[in-house]
Amino acid sequence: MLKYLYLFSNFQIMNTCSRIFADEAQINNCKETLQAKQAVFTELTQILSLAANEARLKILFLLHLENELCPCDLSDILGMTIPAVSQHLRKLKDGGIIKFRKTGQTIFYSLKDAAVLLPLFNLLQKPLTIESV
Repeated sequence: MLKYLYLFSNFQIMNTCSRIFADEAQINNCKETLQAKQAVFTELTQILSLAANEARLKILFLLHLENELCPCDLSDILGMTIPAVSQHLRKLKDGGIIKFRKTGQTIFYSLKDAAVLLPLFNLLQKPLTIESV
């Protein structure tokens, strides 16, 4: 909470509220909704924190576009070393976002469930503007 009075030009921001009546039903409903969805918030936070890295977000986007890719393909596309790509893939795999399958010596990676990331991928398909966020 803000405990200090901040002065910006002629504006004053204080930690006060001028409402007359609190809508207890609304407040309780919101609290119950947040509590009921706590597991979803935790999972989404984990996914978004992993996707917050630019290289990992690019990897996730490419896996979405191509369905599956091997580390060598990702290395060539991203211009990164295979060990660097593999480290990102390991973090994504450990985070439960991607899965893999082996064919001989080659490992192919794909998204486990793209539903959570679809809004991000849709944003990446068009120019990003303040209005689209």
